[in-house]
Amino acid sequence: MVKTFFRTSAMLLLLSGSALAQNWTVDSDNSRLSYGTIKKNSVGEVNSFEKLSGSVSEDGKLQLKIDLGSVETNIDIRNERMRQIVFQSIGSADLTAQLDAAELSQLAVGATTVVDLEATLNLLGTEIPVETEVFVARISDSKVLATTNDMVFLGTEEAGVNAGVDQLKTLAKLNGITRTVPVTLRLVLTTEGKQAAAEPVATPAPVQVAFAGDVKAGKKVFKKCKACHSVKEGQNKVGPSLHGVIGRQAAAVEGFKYSKVMANADVTWDTESLTEFLTKPKKFLPKNRMAFAGLKKPVDIENLLAYLDSASK
Repeated sequence: MVKTFFRTSAMLLLLSGSALAQNWTVDSDNSRLSYGTIKKNSVGEVNSFEKLSGSVSEDGKLQLKIDLGSVETNIDIRNERMRQIVFQSIGSADLTAQLDAAELSQLAVGATTVVDLEATLNLLGTEIPVETEVFVARISDSKVLATTNDMVFLGTEEAGVNAGVDQLKTLAKLNGITRTVPVTLRLVLTTEGKQAAAEPVATPAPVQVAFAGDVKAGKKVFKKCKACHSVKEGQNKVGPSLHGVIGRQAAAVEGFKYSKVMANADVTWDTESLTEFLTKPKKFLPKNRMAFAGLKKPVDIENLLAYLDSASK
């Protein structure tokens, strides 16, 4: 739950800052971080953090502070319990990142873009890597708006606050509190400086690997796979880790329980077999457990393979 809030905010601010080679500060009055909860399986509520502060320096260093004491649930006793039990009386969570200013350099007034960002959240003494996609709009010479491009969902367990939520449920005598929450973030950044004249920036060529695809585009395609797979070595989810999948024998990931069909498949995951499998998984290997219907566009498969290869190095 908490990680969700910050994961989103991290990425948003990052993106905005990288767009502009100046010093920017968060406009707390016009920025908002909200999350939703469901209790008793049917009662929905919207909560928020009222105080956000931070800056993006000219060299692209992001520092964002979320005041955990400013949590607003619209019930005083619950606010206090959130501060003391869930957040353990810790004053704030800090998000940091080093941005690539070149990617969004000199975003013109009225222009918009969508950017992927990665950052580190320090929450309750734990450093959590976070990433998200952010929509950025330059409103004026001195103002930038950044919002989450898609709804973000995260769970209380991965945020490290499950025990606190358990205590809240007991104290409030509830039969259930949602453990996965949707989060939205709006950040407004302001500067006193004027936008510098735009300089010609060469468009970087897509990153090429042994596969002909575009790694960056492939990372976007991988979002279709993220619910079930990870590219981190040893991190199995509903499906096995895809780290090093290219060139690997089928059903070779340790610790993952494969279906009998996959376990008995005599397949090496090379370019040809992966392309065929990703096009129509059920046709390539009937009765396998993967529910995904397949990728319709050959270019998406090409880019995805390039990303999987790159992410495994």
